[in-house]
Amino acid sequence: MNPLTVLIVDDEPLARARLARQLGQLSNCELVGEADHAEAALAQVDRLDPDLVLLDIEMPGDNGLALARRLSALEYPPALIFCTAHDEFALPAFATAAVGYLLKPVNAGQLAEAIAKVQRLSKPQRRLFERESNPQSGRNRIKAVSRRGIELLDVDAIRCFVADSKYVVAHHDGGETILDESLKELEAEFGERFVRVHRNALVAVDYVRGLRRTPGGQYYLQLDGIAVEPQVSRRLLGSVKLLLERELLGEPEA
Repeated sequence: MNPLTVLIVDDEPLARARLARQLGQLSNCELVGEADHAEAALAQVDRLDPDLVLLDIEMPGDNGLALARRLSALEYPPALIFCTAHDEFALPAFATAAVGYLLKPVNAGQLAEAIAKVQRLSKPQRRLFERESNPQSGRNRIKAVSRRGIELLDVDAIRCFVADSKYVVAHHDGGETILDESLKELEAEFGERFVRVHRNALVAVDYVRGLRRTPGGQYYLQLDGIAVEPQVSRRLLGSVKLLLERELLGEPEA
């Protein structure tokens, strides 16, 4: 199992250093970044896509509770564990769906126990294995408006959907087409045929050919019939590898 990626958010350098040392003693997690206030934390979450955020409550600007609410509103939020000197915020903290609430100085054993709770598969990872028996759910065609007029795309021809800042692009055997639909809507409709491999990408399971690793440690899925290779997020990498083994080796789903 891949280690959990962790982001520490605390305005106190000594507190961040202590948590970093404790995380370094655990084999089931990897520290990928630190932030000292909410806006920096949001930028780090967007860039690093961590599995888990360890956050303080009293910080300059938005406090930890406000940050937790903003993180929880993300489409695929990280798990949250509060690490704070204030015990009076426990009730509102757990109202944000936090996994744990640890008092400073954080005990290493309690931190390890809280992190172990996060080890279970997250909701987006479980979706990779929840393909139901009907492989043809949803529309057979998707309508798209282009400079050529209205196009009807055969869903069976689409290899992947990739979102950028403004649009979702369907990559298919005839090229690419911009859609006026969100990834969330497409995933809800075609969740048994396309799986989420990144916050910004859905891929058609039937066209997955392989997984490519770059020298920098990033992973990209190779798909039949197109040159586009959607990136796989660190959070979903382990589940994508298992899915590949099942698809390429013909193993039955559990």
